[in-house]
Amino acid sequence: MLGLTVEVLATETGLPVSAIEALERDGSSADIKALAAVRSVLETHGLLFLAGGSDGTGGAGIRFKHWAENDGIRPENLNATNDD
Repeated sequence: MLGLTVEVLATETGLPVSAIEALERDGSSADIKALAAVRSVLETHGLLFLAGGSDGTGGAGIRFKHWAENDGIRPENLNATNDD
């Protein structure tokens, strides 16, 4: 979504590449401090983490913090007729 490489994420979090790769494989059993470091970096890059129902329309997920109306089609409006 952001185009960050594992190496860039490792550098920005201060974690080794192997720790980032481990999070990608099994984030549910990951070190909470490593998860917090990754989340912090992703938020710095403009991502917003949503709890289930926190945006009023559904489950947990992520989105960009700043959404401008001219940034394209909102996800809830995607369908076969506007598939380019």
